[in-house]
Amino acid sequence: MQVYKGKDEILLSKLILEPTHSILTQSYDSRLRLDTRRPHNGDGFGVGYYTSPALGPAPCLFTSTIPAWNCINLSRLAAKTTSSLIFAHVRATTSGALADANCHPFRHRALMFMHNGSIAAWPAVKRALAASLADEWFLFVQGGTDSEWAFALFLDSMQRQGVDPSGEPPAGKGFGHAVLRRALGQTVERINALVGAVPEGALDEEGRRSLLNFAVTDGVSVVCSRYVSSRTDEAASLYWSSGTSWRDEGGGRFVMERRDRGADIVLVASEPLTFERDNWVTVPTNSILTIHRQTVMIHPIIDEYYNHSASYTRKSEFAKSKGLVSNAPGVTEVVTPAVGEVGGDGVVEEDEGDEKSEEMEVVRRRLEVVQRERQRGG
Repeated sequence: MQVYKGKDEILLSKLILEPTHSILTQSYDSRLRLDTRRPHNGDGFGVGYYTSPALGPAPCLFTSTIPAWNCINLSRLAAKTTSSLIFAHVRATTSGALADANCHPFRHRALMFMHNGSIAAWPAVKRALAASLADEWFLFVQGGTDSEWAFALFLDSMQRQGVDPSGEPPAGKGFGHAVLRRALGQTVERINALVGAVPEGALDEEGRRSLLNFAVTDGVSVVCSRYVSSRTDEAASLYWSSGTSWRDEGGGRFVMERRDRGADIVLVASEPLTFERDNWVTVPTNSILTIHRQTVMIHPIIDEYYNHSASYTRKSEFAKSKGLVSNAPGVTEVVTPAVGEVGGDGVVEEDEGDEKSEEMEVVRRRLEVVQRERQRGG
């Protein structure tokens, strides 16, 4: 999966088609994909993007069951469409049939959602998950993937906060990054509880591990998780990059320039779009990355699977067994900053409008250190 959030609009082709390791390339040549049983991400694709506010708050979606590398309409669309907030996803099915309804991203009004990974013991927890939803969200699901049911769970969690996902968010403000982050943390928490309720003996230890790399946006803020329900394993890979311009140097080579401390562009991707190793930073396992007003914030998901030791090394075998590399070699690592107070949903909280708080400044300073290290070559 892949996210673009910029101050300015970008041509879709500059993001999803032209880079050396674009998401189109990843659909047939995923160099970090290790699953030889399903070596391609060829079970459909989807692109979602926000258009002029005059056309309403809902994003435009283009999905297809045709492999991305074989869809001429994707090339035609991407060459003539611009947006400042884009989601893109290529699919290698783990649940659900090959159908348009099962292609990510998913949408509800102003909200857009996608998932890389799988919910553990899905056949055993599907009925319980569905029963936990309000009728509106139970009826919302149109396809057969665990990912769309996870989106329904997110919408239900958001509603339980007292925020109506069907409402139109304030123009230019959205629902608020803290609302999205809490709902995503509660979604992870509820999935863990559902898997934990499966009787002992019905599953082995590995069968209880979920890979929950989610991305959600309201058109203003973006919230992404990198998560595995294990204290010892790495999650599926996720990286981010930020800078002042996404420079096209020709021949498929793009470079993230950083001319000052600003972050006019933020990219998040399951696999780096280029092989410029100093352009990309690893999102820490079991954490949530938030993009709000071009500021990147990282918060740990503190639950039974969180490890407080910054030097602790997780194993990559589980993610590899699912065909999802845990970390690419050569990219910058960043330790999850532990800031603020831990809320009841297991996510570090902060006041919605207090972006200059002491805790936020700690996060910013740590991220600036990472960026300086990247500029020096790691």
